[in-house]
Amino acid sequence: MKTKKKGIGKLDPKHFRVAIFGSARIKKKDRIYKQIYSLAGELGKREIDVVTGGGTGLMEAANAGHKVGSRGNKAHSIGLGIKLPMEQGFNKSLDKMETFSRFTNRLDRFMLLSNAVIVSPGGVGTLLEFFYTWQLIQVEHVCNIPVILLGNEWPGLIEWIERGPLKAKYLDKSDMHHLFLAKNNSDVLKIIDKAHSEFKEGKKDFCVNFKKYRID
Repeated sequence: MKTKKKGIGKLDPKHFRVAIFGSARIKKKDRIYKQIYSLAGELGKREIDVVTGGGTGLMEAANAGHKVGSRGNKAHSIGLGIKLPMEQGFNKSLDKMETFSRFTNRLDRFMLLSNAVIVSPGGVGTLLEFFYTWQLIQVEHVCNIPVILLGNEWPGLIEWIERGPLKAKYLDKSDMHHLFLAKNNSDVLKIIDKAHSEFKEGKKDFCVNFKKYRID
């Protein structure tokens, strides 16, 4: 694992952070890009850190929007990059960044940092991040964090899970309780605000992944 620019190890583990997953292929003129830009700006205004893959597309939208929203406060925009044959590079809106050579190490860092996860539209990488997060919550390797599925891409997937694996009892109904479908930014922010408040109050369902998630 190689670290670039400012290391992220010194971040306060008790500060609330939201990971935003999504496609690197979505362009600035796209409605979804603008939506994530606006959403991340609202998180920045709340002094909530955002954590993304640090690259282009919806990652760039999240980091750029957060940079505007967090002006004048202490919130951080964090990028966790990955080395690929076609070098992706970091966007220009990051406060802190780190580069990984393996997806597994990168995903572990996301889990250490995140107190909530927003999954926006994306492809194979986004699906990997979603299911990795969900499984670690299921087996209680990480804290009970909300996984918010934003956009029209996800209701069909949830319906398939309910008709297939859930009906066949390959997972429990309680596993579905960690997932939240959101139609718009307002839906997302209601969930985030509730989770943030309960996190600060030290409610029993919330903890610090820095302390809970052990990596051998």
